Amino acid sequence: MVILWFSPPVYVKTETKGFRYGVHHVEAAAEELILWTRRGPRWEEAMRVCVDAISGRVSPQQARDAFEEAAKEEDMLFC
Repeated sequence: MVILWFSPPVYVKTETKGFRYGVHHVEAAAEELILWTRRGPRWEEAMRVCVDAISGRVSPQQARDAFEEAAKEEDMLFC
């Protein structure tokens, strides 16, 4: 399986206060999305775009952008 990298990484919050996790590729973004308990419209879009990227229908960068927007919406983006 080919890893679909994107750059720069998207840093999201972890369960440990003050720590962050750098998401560097589409597969990790999809895995991270599955862990989130809040799932708004941008979460749904990000999951769809990640699946589309894995299937080769969109670029990894599009998945990165959608993932970052979902992280903002769910207050998971580490700034």
